[in-house]
Amino acid sequence: MGLLKSAAMRILVVEDEADLRSLLARALQEQGYAVDAAANGREGLYKAVAWNYDAVVLDLMLPQMDGWTVLRELRREGHLMPVLILTARDAVRDRVAGLDLGADDYLAKPFELAELFARLRAMTRRAAGKARAVIEMGDIRVDTASQTVFRGGQPIALTPTEYSLVQLLSLHHGELISRRAIYDHLFDEDDDSLSNLVDVHVSNIRKKLGKDFIITRRGQGYLIDAVHQEAEWEQGADRSHV
Repeated sequence: MGLLKSAAMRILVVEDEADLRSLLARALQEQGYAVDAAANGREGLYKAVAWNYDAVVLDLMLPQMDGWTVLRELRREGHLMPVLILTARDAVRDRVAGLDLGADDYLAKPFELAELFARLRAMTRRAAGKARAVIEMGDIRVDTASQTVFRGGQPIALTPTEYSLVQLLSLHHGELISRRAIYDHLFDEDDDSLSNLVDVHVSNIRKKLGKDFIITRRGQGYLIDAVHQEAEWEQGADRSHV
């Protein structure tokens, strides 16, 4: 089957309550996210500035530096990654203040993990300029809601890391993504995997989705050329009717 729990994303969780922080990290990792965590606002701001996260899950009531200040400093320094405020402060004035400071979404505690996952998926799609959950490139379709990849209408079996790489490149199709950026998105700060595994995953994806699905730019990185994929699909469709 092609259904996988994976998201091609690296997430920072800033939460001072140890049990909740652990639960969130574990739940997000089970969904295929690479997850880093911070126990206070100062550590959270440091990590958010130091690494290129796809999204930040941010509590407001934090020691050393509150979430309002973390968010204010991130935006003041020009960091535009999506931020989801996750807090027990659910008064309208708190939600308005958080959104006005630059938060992209706001979820009050207690919450359902399924809703958190859905909001993260929606935020990261919007950040990549993809409002729709389905990305179509020729005969390849990536459904980011069900996290399934189809080729010619059939689900393709991918490993979680393969799916993560396909989704990352698909969300930015037509753009060159460096090897460093791919590695940073697929693996968290505790992962000791060798970076040449990216090449292995690219090779395996090509075997499943076509040798020309991912284009290599030597010394630069990888990309999916959506125009090229559409042309390949049309040529294949024409041949099938000969």
